[in-house]
Amino acid sequence: MNGPEKSDSPVVAEKLANTAAMAAAEPVERRGGTKENADPQTTIRTQSREAVSRAQARIREAVARNRQEKLTALLHHVSVDVLRAGFFSLKKTAAPGIDGVTWADYAEDLEANLADLHARVHRGAYRALASRRRYIPKADGRQRPLGIAALEDKIVQAAVVAILTPIYEAEFLSFSYGFRPGRGQHDALDALAYGIGKRRINWILDADIRSFFDTIGHDWLIRFLEHRVGDTRVVRLIRKWLKAGVLEEGLWIETQEGTPQGSVVSPLLANVYLHYVYDLWAQQWRGRHATGDMIVVRYADDTIVGFEHQHDAEMFLADLAARLARFGLGLHPDKTRLIEFGRYAVPNRRARGLGKPKTFDFLGFTHYCATQRSGKGFVLGRAPIRKRMRAKLREIKDHLRATRHDGVDVQGTWLAQVLRGWMAYYAVPMSGSAVSAFRHHVIERWLRAIRRRGQKHRLPWDRMKRIADRYLPKPRILHPWPEQRFLVSIQGRSPVR
Repeated sequence: MNGPEKSDSPVVAEKLANTAAMAAAEPVERRGGTKENADPQTTIRTQSREAVSRAQARIREAVARNRQEKLTALLHHVSVDVLRAGFFSLKKTAAPGIDGVTWADYAEDLEANLADLHARVHRGAYRALASRRRYIPKADGRQRPLGIAALEDKIVQAAVVAILTPIYEAEFLSFSYGFRPGRGQHDALDALAYGIGKRRINWILDADIRSFFDTIGHDWLIRFLEHRVGDTRVVRLIRKWLKAGVLEEGLWIETQEGTPQGSVVSPLLANVYLHYVYDLWAQQWRGRHATGDMIVVRYADDTIVGFEHQHDAEMFLADLAARLARFGLGLHPDKTRLIEFGRYAVPNRRARGLGKPKTFDFLGFTHYCATQRSGKGFVLGRAPIRKRMRAKLREIKDHLRATRHDGVDVQGTWLAQVLRGWMAYYAVPMSGSAVSAFRHHVIERWLRAIRRRGQKHRLPWDRMKRIADRYLPKPRILHPWPEQRFLVSIQGRSPVR
């Protein structure tokens, strides 16, 4: 980012990407000497990442020289080294696309494959394949469609994303957090918590764009890309991916709109689309129409907007619906809500004879109005969404049932890994009771799985607790208060305009 921007929420400083190479695989027999040759694959991966960093630095310099000028020479940055870095960034165990080629298959003759792919990309002979449609269950019981691209499509997409990222990191606004380098979900959660706690926020708009990834307009997206990307060869590559279609149950389906969820390039394209459709518009709306305080936090297609005045919130909601409709998007009528929320919501509603303020969900957490332990003062409460907790516990139960006879040690090691990963995300301040309850429910399901090994086996609860304490981490808060981490991340810059 080129310094702080004016924004609707506090600015979070971009963190440096971790470019450290993965540790080399240790051979079966080590040589007795103190010096050994580095793992060739690790060295190649490091060199490839360095090539990407150099290419991004040159693009960043070109952007800094002229923020308004289109970049017309980009494809030459897609070198073999950049393609190789894209290959190594992919998940090794990912399901193959319609080509049936896995990561391991491609790696067997990697350099020859990459050289051939590089030649095809630069002479225009590269052809994108259709994505393989796959459905995964959502927490609410519905099915989420994913598009699994062919391996070479993933490689080229990763290379193009690496080249376009420095261009758009100079363009994107500071309240956009999703799928950006150095920014994550907890950065968005911290900014939201800080805004609600420190700004004059009395109303929250929880806006949900209906089927966003499936309704992105291709023509609009290309027009947005061409504002900054003047290299027609790069734009042509993106057109190929958009028009490649999907293969579902053996039938090829043409895609007139949308970009497949799960593809490497989709997050960047989604951010570009929403930058022009939503972010710039929301920033201008605040400057022109808002009569009070206002904050915006967006993570991909999920956005939360806070207002001081109710009439501002209602006008913004109406204008947002009209704005999205212009670009082929719409708000989900059942998931978009305007609620009274904030430090004065509880006393204001009590004075009017109303109940507690409603809650809203964002990035896996239910946000609610709470008070400090002393009973005085507002504090933002956050707890894991209950339906997601129940869904995770069902997954654990099913796994324990399938591995019932693997032994306590195997099950305990697996459960410890699952619980550590869950706590790493959800163990935030104000969620201590939920973390403890989740661990308790995990132990209960583990106990039932053990008892079902034999009809006569009855393991007492006190002994089960001792077994669980041997394997499972204790419940504890792992994240600092949002204000503390957020003030560190902005590094002394003013969090407000």
